[in-house]
Amino acid sequence: MSAQMIELLILFAIAAFVLFRLKSVIGTRTGYEAPPDYLSREQPMPPPRAVEDEDEDEVMGHPVPEAAKPALTRMREVDPDFSLPGFLDGARGAYEMILMAYEAGDREALKGLLDQDVYRAFEGVIAERDASGLTVEARFIGVRDVRLEAAAFDPATGEGDLTLRFVGELVTAVRDAEGRIVEGDPNEVRRQTDVWTFSRDMGSRDPNWLLTATGE
Repeated sequence: MSAQMIELLILFAIAAFVLFRLKSVIGTRTGYEAPPDYLSREQPMPPPRAVEDEDEDEVMGHPVPEAAKPALTRMREVDPDFSLPGFLDGARGAYEMILMAYEAGDREALKGLLDQDVYRAFEGVIAERDASGLTVEARFIGVRDVRLEAAAFDPATGEGDLTLRFVGELVTAVRDAEGRIVEGDPNEVRRQTDVWTFSRDMGSRDPNWLLTATGE
Protein backbone atom coordinates (compact mmCIF):
# COMPACT_ATOMS: atom_id res chain seq x y z
CA MET A 1 0.00 0.00 0.00
CA SER A 2 1.44 3.38 -0.97
CA ALA A 3 2.21 6.16 1.52
CA GLN A 4 -0.37 8.37 -0.19
CA MET A 5 -3.08 5.74 0.26
CA ILE A 6 -2.18 5.30 3.95
CA GLU A 7 -2.37 9.08 4.49
CA LEU A 8 -5.78 9.17 2.79
CA LEU A 9 -7.10 6.36 4.99
CA ILE A 10 -5.89 8.17 8.12
CA LEU A 11 -7.63 11.39 7.05
CA PHE A 12 -10.92 9.58 6.47
CA ALA A 13 -10.61 7.79 9.84
CA ILE A 14 -10.21 11.16 11.60
CA ALA A 15 -13.17 12.57 9.68
CA ALA A 16 -15.32 9.58 10.65
CA PHE A 17 -14.48 10.04 14.35
CA VAL A 18 -15.34 13.76 14.30
CA LEU A 19 -18.61 13.09 12.49
CA PHE A 20 -19.53 10.48 15.12
CA ARG A 21 -18.90 13.08 17.85
CA LEU A 22 -20.98 15.61 15.93
CA LYS A 23 -23.95 13.25 15.80
CA SER A 24 -23.67 12.60 19.54
CA VAL A 25 -24.11 16.32 20.26
CA ILE A 26 -26.69 17.21 17.62
CA GLY A 27 -29.72 15.05 16.95
CA THR A 28 -30.53 12.41 14.38
CA ARG A 29 -30.76 13.38 10.72
CA THR A 30 -32.61 11.57 7.97
CA GLY A 31 -32.37 12.67 4.37
CA TYR A 32 -34.75 12.79 1.45
CA GLU A 33 -34.48 14.32 -2.00
CA ALA A 34 -36.27 17.62 -2.53
CA PRO A 35 -37.07 19.13 -5.94
CA PRO A 36 -34.78 22.00 -7.01
CA ASP A 37 -37.53 24.64 -6.80
CA TYR A 38 -38.09 23.76 -3.14
CA LEU A 39 -34.45 24.53 -2.38
CA SER A 40 -34.45 27.76 -4.37
CA ARG A 41 -37.73 29.10 -3.00
CA GLU A 42 -37.11 28.06 0.62
CA GLN A 43 -40.79 27.62 1.37
CA PRO A 44 -41.77 29.24 4.69
CA MET A 45 -42.71 26.97 7.54
CA PRO A 46 -46.33 27.03 8.77
CA PRO A 47 -46.66 29.99 11.15
CA PRO A 48 -47.29 29.21 14.83
CA ARG A 49 -50.82 29.64 16.07
CA ALA A 50 -51.53 32.88 17.89
CA VAL A 51 -51.00 32.81 21.61
CA GLU A 52 -54.54 33.85 22.34
CA ASP A 53 -55.85 30.83 20.42
CA GLU A 54 -54.06 28.37 22.70
CA ASP A 55 -55.63 26.68 25.69
CA GLU A 56 -53.96 24.98 28.62
CA ASP A 57 -54.54 21.50 27.19
CA GLU A 58 -53.13 22.06 23.71
CA VAL A 59 -50.30 24.24 22.42
CA MET A 60 -49.34 24.67 18.78
CA GLY A 61 -51.44 21.71 17.76
CA HIS A 62 -50.05 19.29 20.34
CA PRO A 63 -51.48 18.23 23.69
CA VAL A 64 -49.70 19.42 26.81
CA PRO A 65 -48.45 16.33 28.72
CA GLU A 66 -50.45 15.84 31.90
CA ALA A 67 -47.28 15.25 33.89
CA ALA A 68 -45.98 18.67 32.84
CA LYS A 69 -48.98 20.71 33.98
CA PRO A 70 -48.12 21.03 37.71
CA ALA A 71 -44.66 22.37 36.87
CA LEU A 72 -46.11 24.81 34.34
CA THR A 73 -48.54 26.06 36.97
CA ARG A 74 -45.72 26.65 39.45
CA MET A 75 -43.71 28.50 36.80
CA ARG A 76 -46.62 30.85 36.13
CA GLU A 77 -47.06 31.43 39.87
CA VAL A 78 -43.43 32.53 40.18
CA ASP A 79 -43.39 34.44 36.89
CA PRO A 80 -46.89 35.61 35.85
CA ASP A 81 -45.46 36.77 32.51
CA PHE A 82 -44.45 33.22 31.57
CA SER A 83 -46.43 31.89 28.62
CA LEU A 84 -45.86 28.41 27.21
CA PRO A 85 -47.06 29.36 23.70
CA GLY A 86 -44.83 32.42 23.78
CA PHE A 87 -41.90 30.32 24.96
CA LEU A 88 -42.40 27.77 22.18
CA ASP A 89 -42.59 30.55 19.61
CA GLY A 90 -39.28 31.97 20.85
CA ALA A 91 -37.73 28.50 21.04
CA ARG A 92 -38.20 28.07 17.30
CA GLY A 93 -35.90 31.04 16.71
CA ALA A 94 -33.41 29.87 19.35
CA TYR A 95 -33.27 26.45 17.69
CA GLU A 96 -32.23 27.98 14.38
CA MET A 97 -29.69 30.31 15.99
CA ILE A 98 -28.03 27.52 17.97
CA LEU A 99 -27.89 25.07 15.07
CA MET A 100 -26.45 27.59 12.63
CA ALA A 101 -23.93 28.94 15.17
CA TYR A 102 -22.82 25.37 15.83
CA GLU A 103 -22.47 24.51 12.15
CA ALA A 104 -20.53 27.75 11.55
CA GLY A 105 -18.33 27.20 14.60
CA ASP A 106 -19.43 30.56 16.06
CA ARG A 107 -18.28 30.15 19.66
CA GLU A 108 -19.22 33.69 20.74
CA ALA A 109 -22.82 33.26 19.63
CA LEU A 110 -23.08 29.90 21.38
CA LYS A 111 -21.79 31.26 24.71
CA GLY A 112 -24.90 33.39 25.15
CA LEU A 113 -27.31 30.55 24.32
CA LEU A 114 -25.89 27.49 26.12
CA ASP A 115 -25.04 26.66 29.70
CA GLN A 116 -21.42 25.82 30.48
CA ASP A 117 -21.70 22.03 30.21
CA VAL A 118 -23.48 22.09 26.85
CA TYR A 119 -21.13 24.77 25.56
CA ARG A 120 -18.11 22.63 26.44
CA ALA A 121 -19.61 19.69 24.53
CA PHE A 122 -20.37 21.82 21.46
CA GLU A 123 -17.01 23.59 21.58
CA GLY A 124 -15.20 20.27 21.86
CA VAL A 125 -16.70 19.00 18.61
CA ILE A 126 -16.02 22.33 16.89
CA ALA A 127 -12.37 22.13 18.00
CA GLU A 128 -12.05 18.55 16.72
CA ARG A 129 -13.66 19.56 13.47
CA ASP A 130 -11.23 22.47 13.05
CA ALA A 131 -8.22 20.31 13.92
CA SER A 132 -9.24 17.77 11.29
CA GLY A 133 -9.65 20.42 8.61
CA LEU A 134 -13.39 19.82 8.27
CA THR A 135 -15.72 22.64 7.25
CA VAL A 136 -19.51 22.69 7.24
CA GLU A 137 -21.73 24.32 4.65
CA ALA A 138 -25.21 24.73 6.12
CA ARG A 139 -28.49 26.39 5.23
CA PHE A 140 -31.49 26.35 7.56
CA ILE A 141 -34.79 25.60 5.83
CA GLY A 142 -37.13 25.79 8.82
CA VAL A 143 -38.79 24.14 11.81
CA ARG A 144 -41.38 21.59 10.77
CA ASP A 145 -42.59 20.83 14.27
CA VAL A 146 -41.96 21.69 17.90
CA ARG A 147 -43.73 20.24 20.91
CA LEU A 148 -43.40 20.11 24.67
CA GLU A 149 -42.12 16.77 25.94
CA ALA A 150 -41.73 17.50 29.66
CA ALA A 151 -41.57 20.25 32.27
CA ALA A 152 -40.02 20.42 35.73
CA PHE A 153 -39.81 23.04 38.45
CA ASP A 154 -37.47 23.02 41.44
CA PRO A 155 -38.99 25.07 44.30
CA ALA A 156 -35.66 25.10 46.15
CA THR A 157 -33.81 26.91 43.34
CA GLY A 158 -36.71 28.39 41.40
CA GLU A 159 -35.38 26.78 38.21
CA GLY A 160 -37.80 25.76 35.50
CA ASP A 161 -36.88 23.18 32.86
CA LEU A 162 -38.75 22.69 29.60
CA THR A 163 -37.89 19.80 27.30
CA LEU A 164 -38.91 20.20 23.66
CA ARG A 165 -38.83 17.98 20.60
CA PHE A 166 -37.87 19.81 17.43
CA VAL A 167 -38.11 18.59 13.86
CA GLY A 168 -36.06 20.86 11.64
CA GLU A 169 -34.87 20.86 8.06
CA LEU A 170 -31.40 21.85 6.88
CA VAL A 171 -29.12 21.54 3.91
CA THR A 172 -25.65 20.52 5.10
CA ALA A 173 -22.42 19.29 3.59
CA VAL A 174 -19.21 18.52 5.49
CA ARG A 175 -15.98 18.85 3.51
CA ASP A 176 -12.46 17.72 4.37
CA ALA A 177 -9.33 19.82 3.96
CA GLU A 178 -9.19 18.91 0.27
CA GLY A 179 -12.76 20.07 -0.33
CA ARG A 180 -14.18 16.55 -0.67
CA ILE A 181 -17.65 15.96 0.77
CA VAL A 182 -17.43 13.42 3.61
CA GLU A 183 -21.03 13.77 4.83
CA GLY A 184 -24.23 15.36 3.63
CA ASP A 185 -25.21 16.78 0.27
CA PRO A 186 -25.40 20.47 -0.70
CA ASN A 187 -28.45 19.67 -2.85
CA GLU A 188 -30.42 17.60 -0.35
CA VAL A 189 -32.72 18.70 2.46
CA ARG A 190 -32.12 16.65 5.60
CA ARG A 191 -34.71 16.32 8.33
CA GLN A 192 -33.30 16.44 11.85
CA THR A 193 -34.91 15.60 15.21
CA ASP A 194 -33.55 17.06 18.45
CA VAL A 195 -34.78 16.81 22.04
CA TRP A 196 -33.45 19.82 23.92
CA THR A 197 -33.99 21.08 27.46
CA PHE A 198 -34.04 24.80 28.21
CA SER A 199 -33.73 26.15 31.76
CA ARG A 200 -34.23 29.44 33.56
CA ASP A 201 -34.47 30.86 37.07
CA MET A 202 -38.16 31.77 36.98
CA GLY A 203 -37.69 34.45 39.64
CA SER A 204 -34.87 36.20 37.80
CA ARG A 205 -35.30 39.47 35.93
CA ASP A 206 -33.30 37.90 33.12
CA PRO A 207 -35.93 36.50 30.72
CA ASN A 208 -33.45 34.43 28.72
CA TRP A 209 -33.53 30.62 28.73
CA LEU A 210 -30.35 28.59 28.23
CA LEU A 211 -29.96 25.24 26.49
CA THR A 212 -28.94 22.88 29.32
CA ALA A 213 -29.26 19.40 27.78
CA THR A 214 -29.41 17.78 24.34
CA GLY A 215 -30.54 14.34 23.22
CA GLU A 216 -32.49 12.42 20.60
